[in-house]
Amino acid sequence: MPTLYSYPSIDDVHEIVARDTLGQRLTPNATQKTTLIVAGVYVLAIAVLWVAPVVNWIIYPFKLLTVGFHEMSHALAGVLTGAKIKSIELDPDEGGATRMSGGIPWVTLPAGYLGSSFIGACLIACGFDIVASKIACIVLAVFFVFTLWWARKNWLTWALIGGLAVLIILAWFIADSIALRFVILFIGVMSCMYSIWDIIDDTLARKINESDATRFAEVCGCCPSQVWGVFWLAVSFIFFILGILVGVVAFKESAEQQAASTFLDSPIH
Repeated sequence: MPTLYSYPSIDDVHEIVARDTLGQRLTPNATQKTTLIVAGVYVLAIAVLWVAPVVNWIIYPFKLLTVGFHEMSHALAGVLTGAKIKSIELDPDEGGATRMSGGIPWVTLPAGYLGSSFIGACLIACGFDIVASKIACIVLAVFFVFTLWWARKNWLTWALIGGLAVLIILAWFIADSIALRFVILFIGVMSCMYSIWDIIDDTLARKINESDATRFAEVCGCCPSQVWGVFWLAVSFIFFILGILVGVVAFKESAEQQAASTFLDSPIH
């Protein structure tokens, strides 16, 4: 009796190839494994330094930077919804305020939490690649120009952005800009973690009468701030995870290949 063979259809072959390709893209290479380990160390270090009573000043400037991302996100959401931005202010106690007139409150109010988390996720993804990190710096520079204009009377914002600019320039010139991507990665991890902490602190851990969450709950009128806090917290965690996944899938070049790039190349090797 003849043996019957079953051959896969073209659609089955395409599905198998797509599945194998996705699996390969999601598998980190040696350079990406190093980046993931460094990101994990960043998470642990930030968590320890956050509560350490003596050495927590080490991450203080980066806390202020993420507050700046928070306020910048409010301002950008305001501009996109027709608001007029009057000013942005940061204060030494890790607080901030964006004053605007007009806009759509249900867009501008949660933009601080979710915008800083989204920015952090984008920076995490860019932290997997040198060229992407350089592009991220250029985009940040544009955002910072607008922020400095809105915060032109706030000396702390000028000092913070000036210090960050010096750090980025130094990292750009070290070891073929390899240091730059780890700086961008750290800022991304810090921004995501601060956003998550900010949401928990404002909505779940304690109730603050004047937080963005309470004002958003008043505008919507359907749910208390704690419910929105849970939702925004879930979104922030998703952003965090997506930032890592995009970095792993999109940037597969080895460290040597990245260092060989001539895109806005550093003159110091």
